[in-house]
Amino acid sequence: MRWAVARVLALACLLLLAGCATTGGPDPLEPMNRRFYAFNSATDRLIMSPVARAYKTVTPKPLRASLTNFFHNVAYPDVIVNDFLQGRLGQGVDDIGRFVVNSTIGLFGLFDVATPLGLKAHVEDAGLTLGRWGVGRGPYLVLPFVGPDTLRNTPSLVMGIFTNVLYYVGVPALTVPLTVVDVINARANASASLRYVRENAVDKYVFTRDAYLQHRDYLQDDGHLPLKAVEQMMLPPASAPAPADPPPLADPPPRPRVVMTVPGRPDVAIRPAVPAG
Repeated sequence: MRWAVARVLALACLLLLAGCATTGGPDPLEPMNRRFYAFNSATDRLIMSPVARAYKTVTPKPLRASLTNFFHNVAYPDVIVNDFLQGRLGQGVDDIGRFVVNSTIGLFGLFDVATPLGLKAHVEDAGLTLGRWGVGRGPYLVLPFVGPDTLRNTPSLVMGIFTNVLYYVGVPALTVPLTVVDVINARANASASLRYVRENAVDKYVFTRDAYLQHRDYLQDDGHLPLKAVEQMMLPPASAPAPADPPPLADPPPRPRVVMTVPGRPDVAIRPAVPAG
């Protein structure tokens, strides 16, 4: 069963590579993406959102946090493998230490005891590895039941299966329920973000696409804002004309000199002082 799923995902990735390799631009597949986005949104509204609300109601927050730690830990070997594929040997060794500490002292990852020890978590996957070695991002994709993705990142869907500890347990009676809980828990953790998009975005598809691509760029640059983005924020748009210099101030017109005479004394003239300025 698990090999069949892996082969289907691999075939899907190959079809995407074959069908999209010649397209250009960040979103050449927008019509198709919008249809899949609408499908995913409807599925989420009808199924996942109610299930996530019920899950949050019956599951205490500390337990949800422990489950989140557990699922992150069983998937963490994917980070370790990509550390070494990217040539980050020191980070790879640190991530091995993090995985071992959380898997043992942290009781199979239910508790994150590695972070307080200075072994911080990293985010690496096959898409980031390909990007590190110069592979272009390719077109933006919205995959059914998966959501936002890019062509370069699709191999991580397959690689993430083989690097997950649950893949090697081999007990469907255990792994299937855990996978279901993982999906529901992840959806519950994303509730606040999805609600923000739903309540504030004018075009939810564009908002989601831009936020996802910016986040991937952020990860690709190791958490540093790309120089291009900094330049775009610091410089005015090229199409905006530079403001013209204000015209020089004109000299004020001369004030009239008022001369008053004393009645009966034409020889006496009073000239009021001109106020300064």
